[in-house]
Amino acid sequence: MITETMIARINELARKKKTVGLTEDEQAEQKILYKEYLEAFRANLKAQLDNIEIVDVDENGKIKYKN
Repeated sequence: MITETMIARINELARKKKTVGLTEDEQAEQKILYKEYLEAFRANLKAQLDNIEIVDVDENGKIKYKN
């Protein structure tokens, strides 16, 4: 799960990388944070897609559910 603190740290490291650069430790931390963020993002997207139900209406106006 991504917290506001993690997002703030990701942004802080990104700003620092653009201005003065990162130390090796900060680069490693940034890589870990990016990985955790992407894993959480993908899990959230998958959950949303798994809950989508496709609905169609046939020629008689009856609702059909597609699997």
